[in-house]
Amino acid sequence: MQAMVLTAKLKTDDYIVVLPMSTSEPDTAYHYFKISIEKLCNNKVVNFNFTKENVTDRAWLDSLEKAKLVYIAGGDQSRFMEVVLNTPVFDAIHKAYANGATISGTSAGAAVMSSQMITGKELTGDTAYHATFRKLWDKNLDLQPGLGLIDSAIIDQHFIVRSRYNRLLSSIAKFPSYPCIGIDESTAIIVHGKKITVAGESQVIVISHPKGLQVTDKGLIKLKDLQFSIYTPGDVFWLK
Repeated sequence: MQAMVLTAKLKTDDYIVVLPMSTSEPDTAYHYFKISIEKLCNNKVVNFNFTKENVTDRAWLDSLEKAKLVYIAGGDQSRFMEVVLNTPVFDAIHKAYANGATISGTSAGAAVMSSQMITGKELTGDTAYHATFRKLWDKNLDLQPGLGLIDSAIIDQHFIVRSRYNRLLSSIAKFPSYPCIGIDESTAIIVHGKKITVAGESQVIVISHPKGLQVTDKGLIKLKDLQFSIYTPGDVFWLK
């Protein structure tokens, strides 16, 4: 959170908008974020829990567009995008970004940043939710439209602690030209254009450049080689 505040370069009159739509407990998410952020800055923090019924609220949309820091709470990324996709809220987030705002998020709030968003669901066999995929099948990965603030990579979260390698391997099989980025807990990536800096306490995994990628007639993924990188806080890498 310190890195987030420093990245946003908040001035005295700047304010922070919390978007808690990923979670089933939006007021609680806002409450704990506000407690944490107030230890780091004195800026006003407001909570805009958009629903399908109020996505055209002009006062909220205007405030969102002019925010200097936008924080997307964790929870279920699909829940967030169901509210936001193809609405004025989506446009307001992009306008804030174009105006120089820092768009941030944790967990689901990180997953929504990419154009192709990992939902965490498996599409084959037993489709009950699991922390990681149990199969490396081409047709097992569920991707939905995200915010598209990062348009040339796929983001996954809680990565190392939940051993989500199978999810990223499934992702790179579907989008071999994309670097697939797994961010561990208490860790962040700070994205400035194509430059990515790692911050926090743990590591970021990046897999890219698969060679000999094939899918068998039974849908099994196989490949001969790929680039596997592990970055720690302070490291920098670049998107294409």
